Amino acid sequence: MSSVTPAPDAEVETPGEARIKPVVLWTTAVFIAVVAGWALIDPKGAESQLGTVVEWMGGWFGWFYIALATIVLFFVVYLALRFGRIRLGHDHDRPEYSTFAWASMLFAAGIGTDLMFFAVAEPASQYLAPPQGKGETLDAAREGTVWTLFHYGITGWGMYTLMGIALGYFAHRKGLPLAVRSALYPLFGKRINGGIGNAVDIATVLGTIFGVATSLGIGVVMLNVGLDLLFGIDQGVPAQIGLVVVAVVTATISATSGIDKGIRILSQLNVILALFLAGWVLVFGDTRFLLRAATMNVGDFVNLFPGMTLDTMAYDYPGEWMNLWTLFFWAWWIAWASFVGMFLARISKGRTIGQFVVGTLTIPFLYIVMWVTMFGNTAIKRIMDGDKAFGDAAINTPESGFYQLLQQFPAATFIIGLATFVGLLFYVTSADSGALVMANLSSDLPDAETDAKPWVRVLWAAATGVLTIAMLIVGGITALQYATIVMGLPFAFVMILVMIGIHRALTGEQRHASAMLDSLRSGTIGAPPTANGSWKNRLARQFGSVSAKATEERMDEVVVPALEEVVAELRERGVNAELEHLAQPTKQLRRSVTLTVHAADPRAEDFHYTSQIRSIKVASYGARMIEADDISCQLEVVVPGGGAYDVLTYSKEEIAHDVLDHYTWWLNTNATVAQETE
Repeated sequence: MSSVTPAPDAEVETPGEARIKPVVLWTTAVFIAVVAGWALIDPKGAESQLGTVVEWMGGWFGWFYIALATIVLFFVVYLALRFGRIRLGHDHDRPEYSTFAWASMLFAAGIGTDLMFFAVAEPASQYLAPPQGKGETLDAAREGTVWTLFHYGITGWGMYTLMGIALGYFAHRKGLPLAVRSALYPLFGKRINGGIGNAVDIATVLGTIFGVATSLGIGVVMLNVGLDLLFGIDQGVPAQIGLVVVAVVTATISATSGIDKGIRILSQLNVILALFLAGWVLVFGDTRFLLRAATMNVGDFVNLFPGMTLDTMAYDYPGEWMNLWTLFFWAWWIAWASFVGMFLARISKGRTIGQFVVGTLTIPFLYIVMWVTMFGNTAIKRIMDGDKAFGDAAINTPESGFYQLLQQFPAATFIIGLATFVGLLFYVTSADSGALVMANLSSDLPDAETDAKPWVRVLWAAATGVLTIAMLIVGGITALQYATIVMGLPFAFVMILVMIGIHRALTGEQRHASAMLDSLRSGTIGAPPTANGSWKNRLARQFGSVSAKATEERMDEVVVPALEEVVAELRERGVNAELEHLAQPTKQLRRSVTLTVHAADPRAEDFHYTSQIRSIKVASYGARMIEADDISCQLEVVVPGGGAYDVLTYSKEEIAHDVLDHYTWWLNTNATVAQETE
């Protein structure tokens, strides 16, 4: 698409490039280097200190993790019910990816090899050593799989959903950077661009890298077992270091190739193969038992979830169990929330909040139910049938439990090889998604569609690998779990601020939209017949197309002069206003011009009135077939709140009045916000 010649004397800007945030990048890099160096130099001391801190945190903040996880889940459901029709983008935006591609990416980014690990290890552990009551009972068997569904279920995905909504809303609808700091704009205003924003980004990156390192650590330990069974590669740190290096290199290649070529393809492939693997267990296992057990597990989960979600087990507190299971999982989900939330926001532009909440809470959970009930019930049944050795292995060396389970099925070598390949794909998608997101977090991006520079992604892929190796040397998976609990706490407080910020923004938009709708209705009813041109011309435009030349002429002759006059008048009255031109800002937009009024109050959002030329496909009403190259252009206005409408037939006077109508509502809205926050 060729660039559009701007209006004479206009100051034209082109979209900027990604730049690093030096404070965020180097502060986090130094901290990670210090932690990794400490772990490598004094592994015993590091393991001891981590254990002490986790014990203290579990005693003082365990209730906080549990309460926060529950509150977040109910909060996102509330958002879907109240604000479900608002899009993560402008009102005319539509989803870029199909539902299957979207579901595959969101699942593969959020859960991977670790689900394979815990789908056998946790049900077996909860059956043999439950948190309360006796083990190896029928009740323990039923609850063993339910605990796994609970720890991997909708509560954790509620945290992902919260961050996805917040990041997607502020980036795609409000035009703010795709960063966690943007979600705090309603609370701190422009101060998010200073120390407050840097602190939030630093906490986000640290939580993310420790969460990703935990998943990768679990992955390499488990994959090492598979490679030992297949090729005789000895289990231990040397082989695991080699796996980290191989996976980081692969993740770097995938991350630098972009979402469409890398993450999307890998995500769909590993989901399909994982479904095949679970189907193999169902078909060649005790099929009738597994179908009965799956149905029972769903019923038990629905029945037990209300009591489990806020159960702190206060009277008979199992401290060690809580630290290694529920608190670890909730801290892990919190640490991953910004990472997966940002990735979900990146791929979810155009979806409504209602669609987003329903999709993220149900699609992955259905997959988890399928996977956990197949493998978890098979593991428990094998222990109940008398295989004590398998039960001991599932508890003491959980990385081997999954593969021991697979060895009982036909074509065991093939299945183990497939499982190892699936685990590697899950591992790579987690690693490359993590590298991409952490690079974006530590970069200043011009828009939500732009990613960080390749060298920054390579840096974070390497840093994640080094941290993973360091934690494996310290104490293996337990050390990774402890580090996740510690580093998840700072971001837990950020999530509280995010909930307040997104609720304030959505409430304000809903109030503004209602008032604007009333105003537009009254204005339309009282408008003269010529306000929007001839109705026959309007109908003709619906069935035909508008050329780029016509819209560009209208932009240059009517819209731009009107906006220039409004800016000049505002400046004369002491208002800080400016006009910005962008040539071809995105693939669909040929040109845009934005009138901006900078808010004096740092808590308030700036006023933006954007007129843009958008290329669209000609609408079909059944009169004829629409060809692929039937393209029309629309001269539209995007106003505060995300609404957009056609202004092709507006006169200069009508454009000026339209600006002032929205500007008046913006002034009133900011005045109301200021009163509420005082």
